[in-house]
Amino acid sequence: MIKIKIGLIRETKVPVDNRVLFSPEQMQRIQQQYPNVEFKVQSSDIRVISDDEYRAAGFEVAEDMSDCDYLFGIKEAKVETLIPGKHYFFFGHVAKMQPYNRGLFRAMLERRITFSDYEYLVDDKGRRLCAFGYWAGVVGVYNTLRLYGLKYGIYSLPITDVKFSYAVLIERLRQVLPLLNERKVRIVITGRGRVARGAVKVLDEIGVQRVDVDQYLAGEGSGVVYCQAVLKDTVGRADDINAFDREDFREHPEQYVSRFDRFAACSDVLISCHYWDNDAPVYMPRELIASDRNRIRVIGDVTMDINGSIASTIRPATHAEPFYEVRRDTLEEVALFSDPDNISVEAVDTLPNALPREASAEFGDAFIEHVIPALASRVYTDVLHRATLVAEGMINAHYSYLAEYGGLK
Repeated sequence: MIKIKIGLIRETKVPVDNRVLFSPEQMQRIQQQYPNVEFKVQSSDIRVISDDEYRAAGFEVAEDMSDCDYLFGIKEAKVETLIPGKHYFFFGHVAKMQPYNRGLFRAMLERRITFSDYEYLVDDKGRRLCAFGYWAGVVGVYNTLRLYGLKYGIYSLPITDVKFSYAVLIERLRQVLPLLNERKVRIVITGRGRVARGAVKVLDEIGVQRVDVDQYLAGEGSGVVYCQAVLKDTVGRADDINAFDREDFREHPEQYVSRFDRFAACSDVLISCHYWDNDAPVYMPRELIASDRNRIRVIGDVTMDINGSIASTIRPATHAEPFYEVRRDTLEEVALFSDPDNISVEAVDTLPNALPREASAEFGDAFIEHVIPALASRVYTDVLHRATLVAEGMINAHYSYLAEYGGLK
C-alpha cells in the first residue's frame, strides 16, 4: 500500500485556538490499523498537547511540512502559510462566501490547493459526521450562567482555562444552583442539534428542572426551570402563525415569521443553540429586544450569528473577554453591567476551545471513523467528495456558486 504522510499544522488564526485534530494516542491507533500512514507535527507553543507529548510518543516535531500529503488544522490557515499543491483540512468559513476569508479562498485557487472543509463532512442525509458543536453547547451554558451571576452580583464563577474539564465545569455549576433556584430563573434553549444536546446535558446533570414548552409558557415549574424550544415552537407561517411544516419551511423560509416573542415574555435567560441562515426569520429582532414584552436580559448566543437571528449579537467575543453589553433601545454597545436593563451578551465563537482536550478527542475519534479509512486507502468517498470545495485549484461542481467569490467571473 502506498505510504501517506499526514501533518498537523500549527494554528495561526487570531484569537488563538489550542485544539488539535489528533492526540498522540489517536495517531498511534491509526498507525496500528494503517501501517502505511506516517505523521508529522508542526511545532506549536499554543496547542493543548505539547510538542514534548508528541515526541515522547515517537512522532516527529518539525517546522517544515512540505513533505506531507495532507495537512490538518482546526481554524483557517493564514494565507502566507499555504503550501502550493497540498491537500488541506480545516474549518474554512468560505462556503457561505464570508467576505473576511475571500483572500484565503482565492489563494487556495491560485496555489492549486485541494481543500476539504470539516463543516461539510456529512452523510447522504446532510448530517454532520465530525463536529465540535456538542462542546460549544456545554461551555455555552457555563459561560451564560457565569454571566448571569456577574450581572446580578449573586455569585462569581471562574473563567475557563486549559486546566478545566467537564467534571470541574459541572461541579462549579452545581455549587451555584441553589442561588439560581432562589431567584427562580427561567431559561429557554433553542435548537435540537449537537449544540443544544450539549447545553441540555449540562442543565440536566446539574439538576435544573426541565418542563415542556406548554408548561414553560404557562409559568409552571419551581426554582430554576428550563425548556427546549425547537423550530416548530419558534416559527410559524405568516398567514397562520400556529402552522408549521418542516419541508415547507425548508423550501419557503421567507413565508415564516418568528413566534419567539412568547418565550421572550416569560424568560430571564436565552441560550441560543439553533441553526439559522439569512432566509429564516429573525428570532429576536431589535423591536422585540426593545419591547416591554421582552423579559430576557442575559443571552448566550452559542451559535453566534453576527447580526443574525438575535439582533443583540453585534460582534464576536473572546475567551479572555467573553461578555459585552448593549442598550435595548439602540443596540449600542455600552460598559458591561452599567445598567441592569441592558442586554448582557455571551458571544464567544470558539467555545469548545475552553475544553480543548475533551473536545479534540471526540472530534478526532469521529474523523478516524469517517475519513481516515478513505485517506489511508486513497479512495475518494462520497463523504470526502461532499466536503471538498476545491480540488487542485479548481472549484468542485457542487460549489460552483463560489466562482465569483473566487474571482473567476
